[in-house]
Amino acid sequence: MRSTTKRWRRRTLAVATSTLAAGAFLVAAHPQAGGAAPPAVPEVADQVPQLTEAGVTGGPASVSGGGTSTSADRSVCAPGAHWLRVRFTELSLRGNDSVTLTGSSAGSYTLTSRHWPGKAFHTRAFEGDCVRVSAALSDPASRFAIDAYQAGDRPLAAATTTVAAVGDVCGSSCNQTAPLIKNMNPQALILAGDNAYSSGTLSEYKNNYDPYYGQFKAITYPTPGNHEYNTSGASGYFDYFGARAGERGKGYYSFDVGDWHFVALNSNITRSTGSAQETWLKNDLAASTKPCTAAFFHHPRFSRGTHGDDSSVTPFFQALYNAKADLIVVGHDHNYQRYAPSRPDGTRDDANGVRELLIGTGGRGYYNFDQSSAAVQEAGNTNTFGVGKLTLTATDYRSDFVPVSGRTFTDTATGKCKKAVSSPAFSVGTTPSSVSVKPGGTASVTVNVGSTGGFTAATALSVSGLPSGVTGTISPSSVTPPANGTATATLTLTASDTASGSAAATVTGTSGSTTQTAKVTVSVGAAGGEAFADDFETDKGWRLNAAGSDTATAGKWERGDPEQTTSTYSNQIKQRGDTTSGVNCLVTGRLAGSEYGVNDLDGGASSMASPAFTVPAGGKLTFSYTFAHGDNATSADYLRIRVFDGTTPTTVFEKTGSATEVAGVWQNATADLSSFAGRSVRLLVEAADASTASLWESAVDDIRVTA
Repeated sequence: MRSTTKRWRRRTLAVATSTLAAGAFLVAAHPQAGGAAPPAVPEVADQVPQLTEAGVTGGPASVSGGGTSTSADRSVCAPGAHWLRVRFTELSLRGNDSVTLTGSSAGSYTLTSRHWPGKAFHTRAFEGDCVRVSAALSDPASRFAIDAYQAGDRPLAAATTTVAAVGDVCGSSCNQTAPLIKNMNPQALILAGDNAYSSGTLSEYKNNYDPYYGQFKAITYPTPGNHEYNTSGASGYFDYFGARAGERGKGYYSFDVGDWHFVALNSNITRSTGSAQETWLKNDLAASTKPCTAAFFHHPRFSRGTHGDDSSVTPFFQALYNAKADLIVVGHDHNYQRYAPSRPDGTRDDANGVRELLIGTGGRGYYNFDQSSAAVQEAGNTNTFGVGKLTLTATDYRSDFVPVSGRTFTDTATGKCKKAVSSPAFSVGTTPSSVSVKPGGTASVTVNVGSTGGFTAATALSVSGLPSGVTGTISPSSVTPPANGTATATLTLTASDTASGSAAATVTGTSGSTTQTAKVTVSVGAAGGEAFADDFETDKGWRLNAAGSDTATAGKWERGDPEQTTSTYSNQIKQRGDTTSGVNCLVTGRLAGSEYGVNDLDGGASSMASPAFTVPAGGKLTFSYTFAHGDNATSADYLRIRVFDGTTPTTVFEKTGSATEVAGVWQNATADLSSFAGRSVRLLVEAADASTASLWESAVDDIRVTA
């Protein structure tokens, strides 16, 4: 293949940022391999760490409010996602002020002043591809801000995380348990103390622990045991783990894994009722929005091993029980024990009790069962090293004891998260959340009815509060969602020739004595006017890789001021440095680059999706475009515009490559959209450097859809 040389204009490269107005949402979903973190979003000074499930994508969003808010509900959306969780960088609510989040398919949660004051955090996940944000603010000092989201590519019930759990580790045999953790490939490893024998000195951590467990340091969340405190102040422990061990001298902290909140506690320092640690624990548990909760520390409340029950950690257990926590992981006794869900005094309580898992089997000797316990032991073993494997979802858990090679003892337990279990209920959502309809025209909105807690009952649907001259019909007028699933109906809006105005209409679902509502903003546009227009001088909410299927590795679509590039092979301008109006356009890799081969489209396809709009009767698309390529292009390379109405994308414009040099020239084009009249659609602007690597540049400007 003959290379095409580009001449680049040199300039300092900088990271471009843009500020989105409240109510505008930028979705930039980039698939990640395995359990990798979503694309980077700006870090904040103090946030609750959030580890993600496999297959999670994410990106920035912008929703904020403050003072006395009467604005319409707004939404954060990632088209095609099965679920979303959002990140708050500020939640300062006063008095009875609140912010309610509702998934477009299912799930709702109301945030109040108790939820993470002063910290950034990710919420629980909500089913559907949008989360509606509804603020009820009356105090002028109340504030909130959302800056990012995470989205799942599989149903929430199938979105799992894996956490490895073990205590009493290195000992002489942690070389046997370390391979178990490597095979699990967990998102996190939690340690229940006594990690480096026999005194937890820094040299013991380096010589006994690090050769085997050091490979997991990036995912390790530790707690100290009594052996760590054989060294004054557990200094070896804090020196080895650094900030990951929490504040020096305290050693208690929390973090989130998927939809689970994990709390690390220090059972070697003051832990009585009213102590600083116990008070912190209660506040931390109250602040969490997650439906599932686990805690881990060293000393067991219940044990039939040599150390027996330890009532000194009862304040921990009581706070966790009161907060409806689900799991406690401990060590100290060198064996494995599983207890029935219990109250703090050991009484079995299958409805509200907390299950304790004692996993002191990391590699230090064995202790027998020679004590009685106030709680009910369901399973136990005193002669097998192994590691606990916690498989977690947003509603339940599975705990497996995984033995070292050559041993046969295993144990499995399952349970439901108490705060995720709810009585049967349903939610109502709309997609899109805003729509425009022309006088004499029609538009459609999808109504989603989601089931939670096993709800499955007929739900009647109605709409009210439409603009003057607009009527709405919902078909079917009653739907029955499957248990923990979603049913849909179509709201058809019809505007008379004299219709006008804009209103936040209400879609109401009624089942028995229960009603749920959703808002949809309906606007009547001027007859014969523009249904959609963008000169790309401001950000109107185009989304990169909205379907999550792009493959391009460089030169992806972006909005900006393009820089001119010239081929020294043909002396042709390939990427133009001008636009048809203003200074910005939609362009594949706007920068000229600072060295050969930078910033043209490479590696496959890149796409941008427009905001949704309703196509008017006789709709016509007009736009300007330029594309250019070298003589190494093929017919597999393309610039394409497609129309997506929620089913199958339809190509309405396409230019393909050839083995001929083509220079960049701005041209005008039109496309007939009349077949989409009355339908809510998005435009997909796509380009591809496919088949074999070649030089390819594209740009689009001044898009308009008119009647």
